[in-house]
Amino acid sequence: MFKFVMICAVLGLAVANPPVPHSLGRSEDVHADVLSRSDDVRADGFDSSLHTSNGIEQAASGDVHGNIHGNFGWISPEGEHVEIKYVADENGYQPSGAWIPTPPPIPEAIARAVAWLESHPPAPEHQHHH
Repeated sequence: MFKFVMICAVLGLAVANPPVPHSLGRSEDVHADVLSRSDDVRADGFDSSLHTSNGIEQAASGDVHGNIHGNFGWISPEGEHVEIKYVADENGYQPSGAWIPTPPPIPEAIARAVAWLESHPPAPEHQHHH
């Protein structure tokens, strides 16, 4: 339940404090209307969704164990639809989507060195008893 409250708080802040485009000086997002909202909280979990007139969308489902699956999205200042899907469970928050940055590939020399180290574990140390 704590994860759900935190996610709702972050989304609430995102909706309440939209970015201000540099060219306008003031965002038109302040005039967005909630087109639909649904919250169903049960003893065995919850379902929620939100859709606004400026393209912000959010949906989430959670179970009694605190596991949450959901997604959220918005329209970027460039007019592109940004969507993030996520799972929040015993393994932590795991977002996915084309907009999530990814690390660069591991250089080939480093990958070979790691493979060699994994295939040649160090010899066990013998302890001397005095």
